[in-house]
Amino acid sequence: MPETLPDGRRLVLASTSPFRRELLARLGLPFSTQAPDVDESPWPGEDAPTLTARLAERKARAVARREPAALIIGSDQAAVLDGAIIGKPGNHQEATTQLRRASGRTVIFYTGLCLLDGASDQCWTMVEPFQVVFRSLTAEMIDRYLRRERPYQCAGGFKSEGLGIALFERLEGDDPTSLIGLPLIRLTRMLEAAGVAVL
Repeated sequence: MPETLPDGRRLVLASTSPFRRELLARLGLPFSTQAPDVDESPWPGEDAPTLTARLAERKARAVARREPAALIIGSDQAAVLDGAIIGKPGNHQEATTQLRRASGRTVIFYTGLCLLDGASDQCWTMVEPFQVVFRSLTAEMIDRYLRRERPYQCAGGFKSEGLGIALFERLEGDDPTSLIGLPLIRLTRMLEAAGVAVL
């Protein structure tokens, strides 16, 4: 696959996430990835939609400093339960706590998406919400799931693209790829607005 788009621009994903890389590859466009290296800490009082939109753009702009003529995609995700942001659990114990809290309840995922045209500084930013309704989970189900998949670096303590699908009652939203971390339906529209024909 060529390294540039037909018009000569480079497309760069400001992420080292293998899940986002796999999603973007579905569009069949040539792209590269770069680590954005930004502080992802929320600001005091910042809600999840504001946080994810800010970080998606910040990641894109961080990479734009190294790729000033490229089209750059930034994305960020946060999960919310009871009005509070749930982070990445980091370990088995915290993941167990998160999934126990989510059992039988709805967790809302907000995925911020930014497409930045480094050459013109034009920026498209949006936030895609997606709801996950969890089944009632027993302690044994949670433990078996976590030991098999070890999703400790995933918001909410699960991977929907893997065995995590067995934890759900249903999924509610417009763009199922947003749950994995990169809303491809919205991104396709942004790319088209930037002059990149996906089809």
